[in-house]
Amino acid sequence: MLPCCTHTQRNFEFMSSTSVLLVEDETKVSTFIKKGLEESGFDVKQAFDGMEAKRMFRSGNWDLMIIDIKIPVLTGYEVCRFVRESNAQLPILMLTALSSTDDKVEGFEAGADDYLVKPFEFRELLARIKALLKRAKATPTEETVLRADDLTLNSDTKEVRRSEKKISLTAKEFSLLEYLMRNKGRVISRAELAEKIWDITFDTGTNVIDVYINFLRKKVDKDFPRKLIHTYIGMGYTLKEPEE
Repeated sequence: MLPCCTHTQRNFEFMSSTSVLLVEDETKVSTFIKKGLEESGFDVKQAFDGMEAKRMFRSGNWDLMIIDIKIPVLTGYEVCRFVRESNAQLPILMLTALSSTDDKVEGFEAGADDYLVKPFEFRELLARIKALLKRAKATPTEETVLRADDLTLNSDTKEVRRSEKKISLTAKEFSLLEYLMRNKGRVISRAELAEKIWDITFDTGTNVIDVYINFLRKKVDKDFPRKLIHTYIGMGYTLKEPEE
């Protein structure tokens, strides 16, 4: 099914020299997206299977990747993991008809920054791209090492430790924990987490945020007596240091 939209808007400030690798095996869909993005000022190259996507990624200098999940040879998940092995910063948007929470979680676990379900409005695709590129171009001004009780997070080395025990996190888990630590002691709503970590409008029908909070709890809190991540029913989540 083709995304529903007309091609409009040419005035995004990122687009004049932005190179996009579009990985989509459905020719009509790929052509439609390519045409719309090029009309908006992007430089778009196409890959139609996973191996071609890997080859083009290695040989090009990309500002953004759009990857469908169901593609030949290698899945979009596999392509995404391959990209993340050598480039942790490149914005990746998953574009797919798979819409379950498990599918979204797997996409984020593979290293995707955002997830757009087909069929979609073309203007939403542009908005998602704009948000991803803006975030990628932002110059970090925050402190590098964050601390809460015996938990430390280094935003440069991407290392997380608790009581000197190294904790392995996925890219999305790391982003969520970093946001909680930068807002230590403040109750953060699901809507805010959806916007800041996933660049999406919170959908009350999805439990992706709750799933990721549980992932973090298992890694950050489960094996330690002092719990840091707390739920405020009906309000959201907070990370705070235990009271003495």
